[in-house]
Amino acid sequence: MPDTVTTKVLYEDMNYYIASFTNVSDGTGESAVVKVDVSSLSPAPTNVSIEDIWYNTFGMAVKIHFDATTDDVMLVLQGDGHFCLKDFGGIKDPKSAGYTGDVMFTTVGHTSGDTYSIILKCRKY
Repeated sequence: MPDTVTTKVLYEDMNYYIASFTNVSDGTGESAVVKVDVSSLSPAPTNVSIEDIWYNTFGMAVKIHFDATTDDVMLVLQGDGHFCLKDFGGIKDPKSAGYTGDVMFTTVGHTSGDTYSIILKCRKY
């Protein structure tokens, strides 16, 4: 049985995409799972920057990375907190070789019953 995951779009307009992501692990975890698929946004941007992150993890960490031939890990979240990154333009996709613009999650150190709740505020480009 796979992890129980949800994605809920909280807000979307021409410039921003805000969504909530949850996971209750059965021990299998997630590996490079696309959470923000830029081609499915409306209007579809080329890429996004992450301007705000609210997070709570229990028992595991979550790597946030941008999809590329070799993925670009941007943050590793563990515990709970809030990062306001908009003062310097947010965390931008470095557009490494083979980039898609998508944002992905990978869980680290997950065991059965571990959880995360993450809200991302992304600016569209």
